[in-house]
Amino acid sequence: MFSVTSQYALRALAYLATQQPDAMVGGQELSRQTGIPKNYLSKILLALGNAGIVEAVRGNAGGYRLARAPNEVPLIRVVELFERHVAKRACLLGLRRVCSDEDPCMAHNSWRPAKLAYFDFLETTTLLDISSAGKLTAP
Repeated sequence: MFSVTSQYALRALAYLATQQPDAMVGGQELSRQTGIPKNYLSKILLALGNAGIVEAVRGNAGGYRLARAPNEVPLIRVVELFERHVAKRACLLGLRRVCSDEDPCMAHNSWRPAKLAYFDFLETTTLLDISSAGKLTAP
């Protein structure tokens, strides 16, 4: 459903959401706890930092933490950083930039209910929702 990059970003953020608000998590620990390769994780964290979702602090007591409360970060805010089709709400068939009721493609009417449910989920589900439901175990 999502690219590996989006899955990794959500996994790292879900882990950070389980930590105390002022607690810093080192990059190596975050990599180990989530099973995300360190180099890949650092690129993801840079993008999340640029988007204002994660804060990074350098030094011995440094690391990463959420820049906002987990209940203030809807999944769409994360996923749209890494998934072009989400940000553009692209046509299922790739025919148009935005497929709409006013300018539908052939698959629009069939795809519309699933698309609405998908975007509703991403817009209303937060990091708190995905981090409080279960336990994260690194693969």
